[in-house]
Amino acid sequence: MSGPLAGLKIIEMLGLGPAPLAGQLLADLGAEVTIVDRKFDSVDHTDIHRRNKKSVALNLKTKLGHAAAKILINRADILIEGFRPGVMEKLQLGPEEFKKSNPRLIFARMTGWGQDGPLSNTAGHDINYLAITGALHAIGPKKGPPIPPLNLAADYGGGSMFLIFGILAALYERERSGLGQVVDVAMVDGVAAMMSVFHTSFARGDFVEKRASNMLDGGAPYYRCYTTLDDKSISIGPIEPKFFAEFVKLAELPEHLLREQNIKEFWEDQQVLLEKVFKTKTLSEWSRIFNNSDACAMPIIPISEVPLNNHNKARNAYIKINEVVQPAPAPRFDRTPAGYPKAPVGSGGNNKEILSEIGFSDRDIDIIFSEIN
Repeated sequence: MSGPLAGLKIIEMLGLGPAPLAGQLLADLGAEVTIVDRKFDSVDHTDIHRRNKKSVALNLKTKLGHAAAKILINRADILIEGFRPGVMEKLQLGPEEFKKSNPRLIFARMTGWGQDGPLSNTAGHDINYLAITGALHAIGPKKGPPIPPLNLAADYGGGSMFLIFGILAALYERERSGLGQVVDVAMVDGVAAMMSVFHTSFARGDFVEKRASNMLDGGAPYYRCYTTLDDKSISIGPIEPKFFAEFVKLAELPEHLLREQNIKEFWEDQQVLLEKVFKTKTLSEWSRIFNNSDACAMPIIPISEVPLNNHNKARNAYIKINEVVQPAPAPRFDRTPAGYPKAPVGSGGNNKEILSEIGFSDRDIDIIFSEIN
């Protein structure tokens, strides 16, 4: 594997969402990531989170399967797991098991609520984690309940990104101490950190606890989405006065808007005006008008059209693996670039290779196989 993380060995316990994405991003940058799967299964080329990874299928409740997992973890730099608190301990694979045998191990634990607290052992999903951070309360129209922003914010923003952040911070600290540590990554903590700017606004008295009433929540007419003549959508966000001035000029709007931009009393009238204006042209026409400008206006395109976007094409932001369109590795490095991702393997697709490498005989490998199937 090529990339800035080449040589790093990671064991990823089979999971969903945030942990697999973190593993994918680390693997994209060169880390050797091995998934500990629970059964043998055929290849699913559409599962982008499994690209660039190896897979070993083990029954962790059997003697040989458990022994294999321990050996793999003892040889790893990092372990990623996303179970409820206490599950790894019940499997006798918790962090205490490896403090002596692998003191450099970074034990990264990904949960929604965290390893402790009254909610730590309860079920939840992205929408629930957002609910107690103030984020969900602020997203949506003025009337009606909040609208969940896909599962990007808690699962992948507060989860995957903070999991990677925690792992890399622990790796950096290990260079000085020589020791690994447990990294407790809770999605609620990550989202809370991402809400810092809104806590700042609230402390200053600038943030209104009513949806679509603030600059960045759709309240400002210059930071929202509008419908075009052909029933498509466009996004605008010219916050800064000089960008707003360019927007006003290109959209042929009245100049008095320049003076009224941030006067909230005018926002509702401005919104009504912009709704009418954007309904006069198609999305393609507006795109041509705003093309290569600083008006901060962009067409809103569906996922099927994303790879066809001129900017995305110019940056080779999307690639194909076995005819599956997917994002290219990110971020980009000039000296140690990531290689082209390898296709996913089926669950247990590397069993013989991996188990032979760590000392298991063909007979034991056959037994491990039989214990699963």
